[in-house]
Amino acid sequence: MTTVTISLPESLREFIEREVQTKGYGNVSEYVRGLLREAQAKASDSRLETLLLAGLETGRDIPISQSFWRELKVAARKRLVKKKVRIRRAWHGESLRSQFQHLQGLKDAAP
Repeated sequence: MTTVTISLPESLREFIEREVQTKGYGNVSEYVRGLLREAQAKASDSRLETLLLAGLETGRDIPISQSFWRELKVAARKRLVKKKVRIRRAWHGESLRSQFQHLQGLKDAAP
């Protein structure tokens, strides 16, 4: 894994420290990696939306039928399963300490 060093004003460093403690991250690196993963996902979603809009403008029309909806549902279920697997892998990739802190925070926040 590569190391990256950044300079931050004190106010941002304090903010990150609070986020790490209150959101159940094991350390600052886990927090930053999480932010970067979210940014990657957002960029990917934005690219997909751009491609979909371009396709709507230039693509040919397709008939909407019962078989179309069945195929669409099957494809959506497959994507959902893949996403759940990625989420599980990400969860298992976190340190046990951060998982415990996250669960403890949920327990403490419960009424």
